[in-house]
Amino acid sequence: DFNQHQPKKKKKTPPTHQYHYDYNVYTVSLTLPVEHVPGEEPQMSQISGLFVEKPQTVTAIKGKNVTFVAKVDSSQMLRKPTMKWLKGKWMDLGSKAGKHLQFKESYDRNTKIYTYELTIVKVVDGDAGGYRCEVTSKDKCDSCTFDISVEDAGEDAGELDFSGLLKKRERKQKEEPEIDVDVWEILKNAKPCDYEKIAFQYGITDLRGLLKRLKKMKKVEPKKSDAFLKKLGPAYSVEKGKKIHLNVELSDPNAQVRWLRNGQEIKPSAKYIFESVGGIRKLTINKCTLADDAAYECVVGEEKSFTEVFVQEPPVTITKMLDDIHVVVGEKVEFEVEVSDEGANVKWMKDGVELSRDGKYRFKKDGTKHWLIINEATAEDIGTYYVYTSGGESKAELEVEEKELEVLQSIADLTLKAAEQAVFKCEVSDEKVTGKWFKDGVEVTPSNRIKMTHIGRTHKLVIDDVKPEDAGDYTFVPDGYALSLSAKLNFLEIKIDYVPRQEPPKIHLDTTGSFVNKNTIIVVAGNKLRFDVDITGEPPPTVCWKKGDTEISEAEGRVRVETRKNLSYFVIEGAERSDEGLYHITVTNPAGEDKADVMVKIVDVPDPPENVKCTAVGEDSASIQWDPPKFDGGVPVKGYLMERKKKGSSRWTRLNFDIYESTTYEAKKMIEGVLYEMRVFAVNGIGISQPSASSKPFMPIAPTSEPTRLTVEDVTDGTCALKWLPPERIGAGGIDGYIIEYCVEGATEWVQANETPVEKNSYRVRGLPVGEKMLFRVTAVNIAGRSPPAVMAQAVTIREIVERPKIRLPRQLRTKYIKRVGEKVNLVIPFQGKPRPVVTWLKDGAPLDTKLVNIRTSDVDTILFIRQAAREHSGQYTLSVQIENMEDKVTLEIQIVDKPGPPIAATVTDVWGFNAALEWKPPKDNGNCEITGYTIQKADLKTKEWFMVLEHNRRPSCTVSDLVMGNEYTFRVFSENICGMSDDAGISKNTAAITKTGLKQKQQPYKEKDMCSSPKFITPLVDRSVIAGYSAAISCAVRGHPKPKIIWMKNKMIIGENPKYLMQNNQGVLTLNIRKPSLFDGGKYTCRAINDLGQDEVECKLEVRVVTEKEAKK
Repeated sequence: DFNQHQPKKKKKTPPTHQYHYDYNVYTVSLTLPVEHVPGEEPQMSQISGLFVEKPQTVTAIKGKNVTFVAKVDSSQMLRKPTMKWLKGKWMDLGSKAGKHLQFKESYDRNTKIYTYELTIVKVVDGDAGGYRCEVTSKDKCDSCTFDISVEDAGEDAGELDFSGLLKKRERKQKEEPEIDVDVWEILKNAKPCDYEKIAFQYGITDLRGLLKRLKKMKKVEPKKSDAFLKKLGPAYSVEKGKKIHLNVELSDPNAQVRWLRNGQEIKPSAKYIFESVGGIRKLTINKCTLADDAAYECVVGEEKSFTEVFVQEPPVTITKMLDDIHVVVGEKVEFEVEVSDEGANVKWMKDGVELSRDGKYRFKKDGTKHWLIINEATAEDIGTYYVYTSGGESKAELEVEEKELEVLQSIADLTLKAAEQAVFKCEVSDEKVTGKWFKDGVEVTPSNRIKMTHIGRTHKLVIDDVKPEDAGDYTFVPDGYALSLSAKLNFLEIKIDYVPRQEPPKIHLDTTGSFVNKNTIIVVAGNKLRFDVDITGEPPPTVCWKKGDTEISEAEGRVRVETRKNLSYFVIEGAERSDEGLYHITVTNPAGEDKADVMVKIVDVPDPPENVKCTAVGEDSASIQWDPPKFDGGVPVKGYLMERKKKGSSRWTRLNFDIYESTTYEAKKMIEGVLYEMRVFAVNGIGISQPSASSKPFMPIAPTSEPTRLTVEDVTDGTCALKWLPPERIGAGGIDGYIIEYCVEGATEWVQANETPVEKNSYRVRGLPVGEKMLFRVTAVNIAGRSPPAVMAQAVTIREIVERPKIRLPRQLRTKYIKRVGEKVNLVIPFQGKPRPVVTWLKDGAPLDTKLVNIRTSDVDTILFIRQAAREHSGQYTLSVQIENMEDKVTLEIQIVDKPGPPIAATVTDVWGFNAALEWKPPKDNGNCEITGYTIQKADLKTKEWFMVLEHNRRPSCTVSDLVMGNEYTFRVFSENICGMSDDAGISKNTAAITKTGLKQKQQPYKEKDMCSSPKFITPLVDRSVIAGYSAAISCAVRGHPKPKIIWMKNKMIIGENPKYLMQNNQGVLTLNIRKPSLFDGGKYTCRAINDLGQDEVECKLEVRVVTEKEAKK
């Protein structure tokens, strides 16, 4: 153990290094040293980050148990944190869980603190060393370190630790004489990445102690990189979905680099783009996702540059807000919200308390939609519910009312004979309600003869084969309600004496039960009607049922008659309105006949109300009106129920649970600026109607406040111009326009000046009486009506205000205005004066010709416009503005210029030595402006190429020097003005010959060599195989004179002006560049050279291949 060789002196704690191994990548974290008082143990650092409590360094007794505790605050986390326990550099203790290592985790809902425990059972020597715990939660991370040292406890230390015994044995062996090798000199000169290898080679097991001592021996200075001029930054941040660029600069522009992500090499693709410009290497990552949040490195040879990329998620916003919900106790509640991102998390709260997933609350998620579900609402659930995302929030109110049970059909008394069937039936408003049946206060138990059923809202008690003991009072009691329904079963005992005699038939109508009066039966639509009629007579009579003149048959059907001995059943299955009417019963036998009439009345829920509409709106309310239903169902309408919803929502909210009798209703607690719809239900004694058609959407809004800062802008004879500012409070209804009104001072009648509202914040009222004092007011109008008016504080006298005329000449027109021939002239000159002044233009003292110049004049300015300026437009222009006897004038000078003509009479006046004197006269046409200079050029009569001699020469003469002996020169002169040089030049009439002096050489006749040759390729094209997506080039070289014309072809087809191909010719070296070739660019390429003496061509094959995944991995 290396620590045995260390001097035991208290010094400053050196930095400790921790190495984590992952895919050949070393990550080093540095802990700065902390001074502590000699003789005392170093204290733990202050609690920071995510940890509330950190594990402490301990000295454990071998064979005993030791426990480490870490606590993490999760109040700011959306997800549960992940905890890892590590030993040394990379060993994850989670994979070693068992009898020796035990882990425990708990959570406190009140403090939102997670507690993690690590217990080492029966500590052994091998447990000594450095440990680390790491906690991560999405984009947050924190870690802390602690140490375990193990001491012997004598003979009773527990189980034998064979690894510890082996270590002790190795120490004894190392105490023998060692080879004289200075390990520290090797470590001083070695790279940090080789420390672990050297320590293993020389048997050093305590790498942490090695690093501590090496830190004391030398101060490690950062080595300057040989490969990198500029490395990657320590970290980069990018938003999700955006792109990021990673740049490095190399000292060798030709060096090759490799890019790694978490230790894995990156291949170029549409997502990862590699760029190389000189010594700069760039990696571009497109459309970053959370998977791109990783460690990246650039490798050049054996040197590396590291960085980290953090991907930030954009804030999640709420796209569909929560709706208020109004329910009854026991109903299901679903709050629905829609967010902008499918992977987003939301937090639900009620009255400031976060909701958790338990038996009462359920959370549901589908794409961007999230639901909070309460299966059975109670009064405790009333309150305000909030939903929060990282970029928004929404809230809604939940109102829960106690439900009332309504009896739709009560139990009827029965009178039955022996062996008949007794059926007690009732119907309540809630189909979920259960109940119990009692007879004379004792609960009825089911048997083979007595059966109880509950189907929907209907509860039945059926007794087959009625016996005398079944008579009594029967009661149905709904569970959970202080309500009971009672009826009586009467047993009718009949004794028949068979006397052979005839008896006239007789109809016995039972006027109790469902009879309203003596011969009327009321049936609820949809229910079954079974009417039993007792018939007597001997022999048994024949029964005939009729409705009007139509006889009702005894066949199967919805309306039918069933006849037994002494009994006739009239049955209507699912009663309808058409079944209502007067029914006739006729019984006959040989002894006589009897008749009876029964009136059947069908009652139903009413039709829906009609014409639901909004008649008025307020800031948070609306008045609703509707018409009663056309058919009340045969029972008077008791009242109405109203519901409303936001437009676009599917959830209706009940506005009243008590019946509302009027046909007008004022809905309140609405949100201004939101569109609502209303519907109404009609209620009678039978039930609730279907909902009415939804009203047209309406919006609760209020009129705006009054307009502000109403002032007078201008007054003339008969008109007044007003201006104002919008109201301070506009609201959701906006502003449709403004209404302007006026009245004579002292009067009370206001006159509207505009028929329709004006949208601008200014208006000129016309047709006012001259000399009168008038008051004005302005009102804002929107869909809610008119706002309070803004009234002028003082009356305004309607009279023209005379203002002296004044021309405001722009600064650029106060000097000479110069334009070139053909340019556009557009001069805007403002003026002022009231009433509208008379504007007059003159040119050189004469009236302006409007055929040459366009003049446009308004109330406040005049415009002089020339589409294409010519020289005749030059001159002095005079503008006069006059009101009655008051006048203002300005004069502006316009000069239209052009290029000058050539100088004239250019002559060589003298020649001496290597000099020549040249003179000329100014041009006849100076371009309507001053000549600013001259440009002189010379030409040798042999080559006839012109060269510049002098520029901007202001005099009409010059001296040309440095002429070549033996040559004869001619000269030309250009004139210049502000428009530039003249198009033509004045050429000298004579020439200047520079004669030779001294000996003359006899010239040998020169015979020019013929250099012409046909094209010949001296370097051919070479077949190539390239990778798709990487630019390629093919080259060859050609020779020929005159210069040949080059034609490139692909598969014998000429390549035209295609931007994919770039053709270059550099001194006969021909190159065809192909930008990012694809498979379609493969084929045979031909280069052909042509001149007047012949042609030549070369060919090559180009193969384009796609890199497969196996080749990419290699």
